[in-house]
Amino acid sequence: MGWFSSKKSVVGLDIGSSAVKAVELKGSRGNYELVSIGHVTLLSDIIVDGHIIDLNHVSDVINRIFQEQNIKTNLVGTSVSGHSVIVKKINLPSMSPEELSEQINWEAEQYIPFALDEVNLSYEVLGQDATGTGMEVLLVACKKDRIAQCTQVINQAGKQLHFVDVDSFALQAAYDLNYHPMPTTTVALLDIGASVMNINVVRGSQSIFTRDISVGGNQYTDLLQKELNLTFEEAESLKRGLPTESGVRPEDAQPLIQSVSEILALEVQKTLDFFRATSSMADSSKVDRMLIAGGSSKVSGLTAYMAERFGVPVDRFDSFRNIKYNNKKFDEDYIRELSPNMAVAVGLALRSGD
Repeated sequence: MGWFSSKKSVVGLDIGSSAVKAVELKGSRGNYELVSIGHVTLLSDIIVDGHIIDLNHVSDVINRIFQEQNIKTNLVGTSVSGHSVIVKKINLPSMSPEELSEQINWEAEQYIPFALDEVNLSYEVLGQDATGTGMEVLLVACKKDRIAQCTQVINQAGKQLHFVDVDSFALQAAYDLNYHPMPTTTVALLDIGASVMNINVVRGSQSIFTRDISVGGNQYTDLLQKELNLTFEEAESLKRGLPTESGVRPEDAQPLIQSVSEILALEVQKTLDFFRATSSMADSSKVDRMLIAGGSSKVSGLTAYMAERFGVPVDRFDSFRNIKYNNKKFDEDYIRELSPNMAVAVGLALRSGD
């Protein structure tokens, strides 16, 4: 659900707290091919709580990706998540689009914990509510200073910001394309980044519950560094199940990794419990499957642990499952390795066909 949309080719740019990811696609109507892909790690503490501390470094990285991947278009779509973004589903009496447009600010004031002049507001009518007498409206608000930062860092890189979306909706767009969901299947989409975990519970192709939580892969790295006296790089390798040069074996780290996985699982559990308690559709409150996107999906043993904990199939998200690419231009192992990390960028790149 972008604030703007177009028919032009747009680069999906996911500015995460640990890396910048870019994807460009061509095609339409579910028949897409990969044109460009870029992934560059940011220096640590460049982005803290969604706030960009060093604009120059981030714009340099964006520039580097465009140059290295020889990306010609300057149009960029990006997305936001975290504390500065509010997503609410509200029920309103049925009214015309004109009436809704006049009334939406007054309605939004009741649900958004920021002053309305501090936010960009967007909304979409989802359809009739459960009673059939009113309508369900999706309300999305993002703080203007957050949008201004995105705009500034992208303009500074010589690119043009074309739209801003929400991470969990971009993830869902990538899910719809790659997994062709059945209308009655309920799936929990988890995007576990370095510092934020986005959860989007989707039934068929409709998002029925979203939540952003300030936990992520950095917690594994921090704990391993502290407890085992490792460098950042060693801890990063270890959490993916690779041995370190200092001789610490993956099995030595497993109890520590498990303890952080338990914290993540507890947050997922709390989210699903709250979702079930507030869901008006009893048949859709049971989650049939989980898909984990983001760099932290590669944490050693995480998918197996989540499957055991929640009693449902859990897989890493495959962002290119239904997207063609030229094997001569793109290395298959590289695409497979990056695939879970690129879900949001893929979802954003798909918006250019909206």
